[in-house]
This record gives sequence, C-alpha cells and structure tokens, in this order.
Amino acid sequence: MKTTIFALALAGFLTSTALAQSVGEKTGVNSALGITPKTEDFIKEAATSDMLEIEAAKIAQQKGNPDEKKFAEQMITDHTKTSSELKGMVPAEMTSAIPTSLDDSSQKKLDKLRSAEPKDFAGDYDPMQVSAHKDAVSLFERYAKGGDNAKLKDWAGKTLPALQHHLQMAEQMNDNRKKD
Repeated sequence: MKTTIFALALAGFLTSTALAQSVGEKTGVNSALGITPKTEDFIKEAATSDMLEIEAAKIAQQKGNPDEKKFAEQMITDHTKTSSELKGMVPAEMTSAIPTSLDDSSQKKLDKLRSAEPKDFAGDYDPMQVSAHKDAVSLFERYAKGGDNAKLKDWAGKTLPALQHHLQMAEQMNDNRKKD
C-alpha cells in the first residue's frame, strides 16, 4: 500500500513537473520554478521584450518627465542593439520564433501608455519598466545558466549585466516618482 501511494505521488510530481516545463514563459510559472526556457521561448520573449521596450520608450519621449526621457533614450539605443544582435544569432530553423508584432498583453500595455495623460504617465510607465526588466533579467539569467544553444546562451550571459543595470535605473526612477 505504501509503495502504491509513493508511486502515485511520484507520478503526480513528475507529471506536474513535465507540465510546468511545457507551460509558456508568459505565465510566469517557468520563472517562478527557475526552469530554463526552451530556445524558441527565449527567442520569442527576448524579441517581444525588445519591441515593447522600444515602443514604450518612444511614448515616454513624448509624455515623460526629463528622467523618463533620458531613460527612454537609453532603452531605444540598447534594445535596438540587442534586437539586432538576437536576429543575427537565431538559427535558420528558428527564425519563425521571432515575432513580427507584439502579443496582446504587450499591446495592451502600450495602449495604456498612449492613452495616459502626461500627468499620470509616470505612474504607468515607471512601474511597468521595473516589472518588464525583472522579467527580462529572469529570462536571461535562466537561459544563460541552462540554455541549449551555446551561441544564444553566451549572448544571454553577456547581455545580462546591461539588463540588470536597466532594472536598477528603472527602480531608481520609480522610487523617485514615489517621493515626489
């Protein structure tokens, strides 16, 4: 009886682990469990993140305060660079993993920024940047540690310090907004 219960519990654990690994990056489950993203998921999420950062930064250049405009300028420069680098490293058989447009969730975030009044913009943009960069740091850390494409794994590790710096900048910008 004990053996049967143990076997069922083990089977349940293995099944839930396998299911968790097949869940897309967007759910956050892989991040919470520290699971290395599949190469296709990494490519898709990294490219989507770059597109979102660039488009959000363009809006910030119009509506943001001086700190946000300065931050946005760096986001456009850095994320345009990483986007170009990523596209140049994607294996030919995985080019379909590179999205050509934003997903619904990212598009809704941009729509919210576009519709924000300038006086309310910082309250939407600043926390969004903290959240987006936490997600990016997690994605790149996990792929740099366990990714299965050596070239992308190395690139993720080399790109990570810049993303960590972006996160620090976003946190500082968000903290400054809260003080005002």
